[in-house]
Amino acid sequence: MEHRITAPFSAETIKKLHSGDMVYISGVIYTARDAAHKRMMETLDAGQELPIGIEGNVIYYMGPSPSRDGRPIGSAGPTTASRMDKYAPRLLDMGLCGMIGKGKRSPEVIDAIVRNKAVYLAAIGGAGALLSKSIKKAEVVAYDDLGTEAIRRLEVEDFPAIVVIDSYGSNLYETAIKEFNGEK
Repeated sequence: MEHRITAPFSAETIKKLHSGDMVYISGVIYTARDAAHKRMMETLDAGQELPIGIEGNVIYYMGPSPSRDGRPIGSAGPTTASRMDKYAPRLLDMGLCGMIGKGKRSPEVIDAIVRNKAVYLAAIGGAGALLSKSIKKAEVVAYDDLGTEAIRRLEVEDFPAIVVIDSYGSNLYETAIKEFNGEK
C-alpha cells in the first residue's frame, strides 16, 4: 500500500503503516549520524537538554555531500542504521517516533519500536542524488563542528521510503525472506 504522510508523524499515521508499505513523506525531518548520536547521549548523560526536540520527530541517518547548482543539499543517501542501534532505544523511549536508514536493526531497537509505537523506514541506498531532489530546504541546527555529521533540519516533499519495521513489530526483512523461501 502507498501512503502520503506528513512529518512529524502522528500516532494515528504510525498505526496505519505496515511493513512493506511505500510512503512519501512531506514535512520536517532531522538528520543525525554516529557522531551526532554520541554527542546527544553525552548531552543527556550530563543532564542537559538536546539541541532538538526528540518527541514526535523523525531522524534520517544521513550525512550529505556538499550542495551545488543552487540545490539546498548534495547527495543525501541513507547510512547503515545498525550503527545507531546503541543509541536508538533511549531516543525512542524519549518520544522519537520514526527513523529512516538502511539495513537491519537489533532486537533491542525492534523492542523499543514496538514499546513506543514508532516506525523504522528504509530509504534506498545508492540513490542519494535522487533522494536529494525531495529535500527542499536544509539547515544545520546543531553540532556544526561535525561537518557532514552535524544535525540538520530538512524540509522534504514526497521523500520516498519503505516501512521496514512497523509499530506492531512486523519486520519486512524477515517476512520477505520467508516469502522468498516459500514459508508462511
